[in-house]
Amino acid sequence: MAPTIILLALAIFILTTIYFALRTTISYYAKGQFNRYLINRKIKPSYKKILIAYFRYYHTLSDKNKLHFEKRVQKFIDIKRFDPRGSFTKVTDEMVVLIAASAIQLTFGYPGVYFKHFWRILIYPENYYSKITQHYHKGEVNSRGFIVLSWEHFLKGYMDTGDGINLALHEMAHALRLENSIKNDEYDFIDHAALKEFDRLGKLETAKIHKGTANFFRKYASQNPDEFFSIAIENFFERPLAFKAHNHALYMATAKVLRQNPLE
Repeated sequence: MAPTIILLALAIFILTTIYFALRTTISYYAKGQFNRYLINRKIKPSYKKILIAYFRYYHTLSDKNKLHFEKRVQKFIDIKRFDPRGSFTKVTDEMVVLIAASAIQLTFGYPGVYFKHFWRILIYPENYYSKITQHYHKGEVNSRGFIVLSWEHFLKGYMDTGDGINLALHEMAHALRLENSIKNDEYDFIDHAALKEFDRLGKLETAKIHKGTANFFRKYASQNPDEFFSIAIENFFERPLAFKAHNHALYMATAKVLRQNPLE
């Protein structure tokens, strides 16, 4: 009787081991196949029309890079949740595509970065009141995994492309820096030396803003290093020539951090 029990236990152990090994292998394979599907999935034709009609950055790309951009926009849309807030009752295709495009614009130098931690995007029609800060906001990046945007100010940012103020780029820059510090599949993707050099030069520029000897960046940039980072990125895309003329070293440091250069 004892040998039978031992053999039965051994058989159960072997079958259990095989089951979990197969499940892990299948899960890994399925995940890989799904990721490849997302990476290679072509953009919906209706989404592409929106990019062509409204997104200027897309038109600065080569034909090859446009294709990469389209696929990455589609993947971003596929893996995020977009929710209407305030008086909005639904999210339109234009909202989804343009918000996704703003994220990919910022991360285009990082093909594998999609802000994994930030899974949900909330869209308000205009300024919204935050119960947490007890203030009105145009946008924010929440450590719980939310990116919040005022659609009115999102549009204003892309309508005026020369004032160095772009809500989408500002909030996506916050998300970029936070994502770099969160331990997940996208952790620590920014080159250490490049980010260190940016922070060093940013500190010098902030000191000049405080002293009143530099006025290229708006005063809010001197609030803290995170705000300076976001405002520098706004200007990097909106006023690259003026930015480079104002502080060549800082401009090039920003290009190294983002792994792209609008002037090229």
